[in-house]
Amino acid sequence: MIYDVDNELGDLAARPRIRIDGQPDGSDGHTTMHAYQSRLGFKTATPAGDSQLVTRVEVDWFDNAPEGGDLRLRHAYGSWNGVLAGKTWTNFGSRLGKTPTIDLAPQPGQSKIGRKAQLRYSWGQWHLALENPDPEDYRDGVAEAFKAGGGIYQVAEDAKTGLPDLTLRYQRRAAGLDYSASAMLRQLEVEGEQGGSYVDDSATGWGLNLAARYRASERLTLRGALTYGDGIGEYLQNNPSAPGYLSEGDIDTLTAWGANVGMSLKTGPGTVNLGYGISKADLDDARESGIVNVESANEQFEALHLNYIWSPIERVSYGLEAGYHSREVVDGRDGDALRLQGMVKYRF
Repeated sequence: MIYDVDNELGDLAARPRIRIDGQPDGSDGHTTMHAYQSRLGFKTATPAGDSQLVTRVEVDWFDNAPEGGDLRLRHAYGSWNGVLAGKTWTNFGSRLGKTPTIDLAPQPGQSKIGRKAQLRYSWGQWHLALENPDPEDYRDGVAEAFKAGGGIYQVAEDAKTGLPDLTLRYQRRAAGLDYSASAMLRQLEVEGEQGGSYVDDSATGWGLNLAARYRASERLTLRGALTYGDGIGEYLQNNPSAPGYLSEGDIDTLTAWGANVGMSLKTGPGTVNLGYGISKADLDDARESGIVNVESANEQFEALHLNYIWSPIERVSYGLEAGYHSREVVDGRDGDALRLQGMVKYRF
């Protein structure tokens, strides 16, 4: 159950929908109820030689987010003897810095909380993967223009996926501290007719992430993450902009950074969760290049979540949440929105 105090943000908090200074007034106060986050799946573990063959398949109904309703494949993979193949959480970054939220939209600033088709090899604490580079997977391609309304970018029609993305992660536990360090390398490419001329150019993007979760006591858990990259795109959760843009036939990469912090405190029958996240892109060069509608392009997203999630009995959870969201565009205009949310979850 969702109540948007300000303008409607959709079935999940779509921050580009936040009204900013200078935009036409819209209606405030919107109620939404849905069950698109519902999930069905199975997981198996079968002895196979000296290892186990693990498989997982899971679906939900949150395709076409932020407006859900269509069946979506979340996980479908097999893993044996250190080799994983299929679709699951991206290998870049980790969920160690993720503060639990009721809204399906994660806080900005951490590594991408999403899933990609991939081929991964794990040994000890190291994980190396080749991941699907398709811009449609995350809507994450080279920009050719921006849209004035929501500040999102328009992907170049002939964006090309020449090589898979390469990700490397190191993750381990020491006492009450879990931590990870990750790196990503990717190729951005456009080849085809653009604006009456033939374009054939490529650029290299990269990203770094540090994340940690610390169990300070039996009741208190602290979390945090830092993410930075040039051409990082959607590997940064809720990156306001594109990994790069097309200017006079050349691809120029965009730098972006993000951070998030959070805490979980066990209180009574449940847990209080408080988290903050920010993501910001550097669009100064794109502004100088005069890309279409760049003055209205999203440059920064922020989010603050406070919730209480409790279980009166095993397998039943209730939750209440307040989320404060904001966005800022290149020319300095900004806006914010308040979202109140409740949920009931049954696990079987």
